[in-house]
Amino acid sequence: MKLKNFLIAFGALAVLLTVTPLITANYWWIRMFDYPHVQLTILTFTAFVCYFMRFDLKNYKDYLFAFSIGACLFFQFYKIYPYTPFARHQVKNVSSFDASKNLKVFIANVLQTNKKTDLLLAEIESFDPDVIVLLETDKKWAKAVKSLEKKFSYTLKKPLPNTYGMLMYSKKELINPKVNFLVSDSIPSIATKMKLNAKDTIQVYVIHPTPPMPQHNPKSTDRDGEMMMVGKMAKDSKLPTIVMGDFNDVAWSETTKEFQQLSQLLDPRIGRGFYTTFNANNILLRWPLDHVFMSKDFLIDKIDKGGNIHSDHFPIFASIVLQKENNNEDVTPLTPEEKKRINNTIKKSKERRN
Repeated sequence: MKLKNFLIAFGALAVLLTVTPLITANYWWIRMFDYPHVQLTILTFTAFVCYFMRFDLKNYKDYLFAFSIGACLFFQFYKIYPYTPFARHQVKNVSSFDASKNLKVFIANVLQTNKKTDLLLAEIESFDPDVIVLLETDKKWAKAVKSLEKKFSYTLKKPLPNTYGMLMYSKKELINPKVNFLVSDSIPSIATKMKLNAKDTIQVYVIHPTPPMPQHNPKSTDRDGEMMMVGKMAKDSKLPTIVMGDFNDVAWSETTKEFQQLSQLLDPRIGRGFYTTFNANNILLRWPLDHVFMSKDFLIDKIDKGGNIHSDHFPIFASIVLQKENNNEDVTPLTPEEKKRINNTIKKSKERRN
């Protein structure tokens, strides 16, 4: 009986943790439950199976429990299913391509206090990217990786001491690169055009918004607002577009879903895997926070997660190919209610900025 009571209590907790993220409030203690869907799915499945193996359904309470936990299990798996190999690819694989239309990007949140710069440089060497984005970089990091400038002719650097510094190195020409401060004077983002080859120019955005955590920001307003502002820029861009960085948001959250619907950008993770990049120090608490989103103009050659660089993040790598005529999946458009909510989020972010 004690085991049954424990499973019932766990079932009630699973229901609570499943329903909480559906509340349209931006407090950190609500938004944090967007993250552990994989872990919660595994735990809910375990409780569901144990209950049926150990106990018989004898009364309406047993049926109510079984239905509730079963519904939670279905919902949790429904959220993460697109990021399993069983789902259809949202960004199609490229079969053959012109090398001049290929762009290899490497993104890493290096952890500002990390002193093992040699591990990062070794990872970069192994992936041989065309573009490197390093986040959480201060002046010490900028000095430590200065050797990259020997191979990467174009740079855009905004080192900061507040864990939101950005360094960008590129073998491709950067056109009119800018560092923007969309939601705060201390939180930069990058916007630049990039000359992919003699004929093709693309648009690139890099973001690293604050997470909804009490030590950073008690609400998700700034994070959500910055994501939506850049989403609008991507939607309005006349060029093939990439948005990448540490979003401090998981791939399956409602915020990221709305970002995709607004921007009409595609997620190469869908149909391929989770590629969990954080927390590198805890295998039980990992989720995908570092992203590369792209417009329908691109196909995927390769996507991969990097190795240990002594950071709390793993790097993420993507080799993508500009191929404008393809059969990529469409992103579901926004509803009028979603558009209104997004515009309200952007308005609140701008009010806080002012």
